[in-house]
Amino acid sequence: MSDDRRLFFAVEVPDAIRQEIIDWRARHFPDDTGRPVAAASLHLTLAFLGEVSAAKSQALCAQAARIRQPGFSITLDDAGHWPRSRVVWVGPRRAERGLLQLASLLRAQAARSGCPQRSLPFLPHITLWRQARHDIALPAPGFLWRWQVDSFTLFESQFQSGRVRYRALESWTLSQ
Repeated sequence: MSDDRRLFFAVEVPDAIRQEIIDWRARHFPDDTGRPVAAASLHLTLAFLGEVSAAKSQALCAQAARIRQPGFSITLDDAGHWPRSRVVWVGPRRAERGLLQLASLLRAQAARSGCPQRSLPFLPHITLWRQARHDIALPAPGFLWRWQVDSFTLFESQFQSGRVRYRALESWTLSQ
């Protein structure tokens, strides 16, 4: 049996904003839109690592600890639907440079450590629905959520009782 774990680096969403996002989703989408992402699972992925051994996980954590970058802000002011992947999301219309830099650093470190990275561009977003219907009518965003990011986290994705749950393993503070 393998001791590999499914890991990813992400930015956590503050509790107050997480609740506002959940409330907005409940007001604007019918229950049959798709499979809603649990409030506790809302996050913005920076780098997906896939199945990672304990040794590789340690190396990735050591590399993450060496990152020296100022904090930055995230502004959520857009929403979208990707019919092919059946995802409904919220995200920034224009990502802050700091967010793009951090994701780029983490993705490059992951690739050098043998975690294959998709060649797709980084599109920062928070998934609200999975397995969404193809006929989604998106409301005008009508929101503006903003927060200061001062850390990033390594998460483990666990499948429990028919649901995916995320568990924070370690976090690193960004410099001020």
